Amino acid sequence: MQRLALFDLDNTLVELDEAFCIWAEEFAAEFDLGREAADWLLALNQAGYPHREVFFDKVRERFSLSNSAEELWACYRKRMPYLVRCRPEVMNGLARLRATRWKVAIVTNGTADNQLGKIQRTGLGEAVDAYALSGLEGIRKPEVGLFEIAARRCGMDLADGGWMVGDHLVADIGGGRAAGLRTVWIDRGTWLDQEHEADHVVMDVLQAMDILHGER
Repeated sequence: MQRLALFDLDNTLVELDEAFCIWAEEFAAEFDLGREAADWLLALNQAGYPHREVFFDKVRERFSLSNSAEELWACYRKRMPYLVRCRPEVMNGLARLRATRWKVAIVTNGTADNQLGKIQRTGLGEAVDAYALSGLEGIRKPEVGLFEIAARRCGMDLADGGWMVGDHLVADIGGGRAAGLRTVWIDRGTWLDQEHEADHVVMDVLQAMDILHGER
């Protein structure tokens, strides 16, 4: 019997935080802003400004840059696919799932160029059966429709159940539960003292894969 496993992309299958640190240092060096600027960029990101339109408005204002926020954001989107990485052991874990009759798909929010670039550059496009990107589909997690698209592209139906693995309590865990899926939350320490209804809590996607392998 085939089973369905859906995975988030950023900070689940790929190391976005690690890539962001590299990008922040590159950005500070490119504009000759100094080491303190890189630290400020990291703090701004951690303060809850993941929506890059707002983020780059603040960056432009802070450093009095002549580039528009849209120009800065476009450069960021172009660069990030070259900075993120998917660990070999994660790729191996995906291959092992598929070899044991799991259908595997990526379900991610984000602009099409950025997210598709990450999937293609890391090799994840060949490592999964399908993907559903909000920037391509016009619908975002936690809306159930994005999960439905991913399942359908795997030849599966959400009514048959499955799993959602991700680091975001609303988009991934809340969305996955709304879609009728069991969930594994990757707790990266960014949702302190938040209640959740995930079926399992882990620190790393490899632990989530181990849980899936234990399912019968």
